[in-house]
Amino acid sequence: YIKIVEWSDEDECFIGYCPGIIGPCCHGTDEIEVYQQLCEIVDEWIEIFHRDNEALPPPTIGKNIEEFLNGAGSH
Repeated sequence: YIKIVEWSDEDECFIGYCPGIIGPCCHGTDEIEVYQQLCEIVDEWIEIFHRDNEALPPPTIGKNIEEFLNGAGSH
């Protein structure tokens, strides 16, 4: 799954999200820390899907990455 961390002028911090798994879910002033938080959150969501015997959403990797990046600000 693609994980995106981007700067938000409105919030004045970095925002992390993972299309297909979770929308904006973590934020902070350090881009690397936000990415680390995002990775942990995504891993936890995947564990929850497995624990609950639910199918994982289709992976975002392999799709048109440019499409995701061009629309990244409109989640």
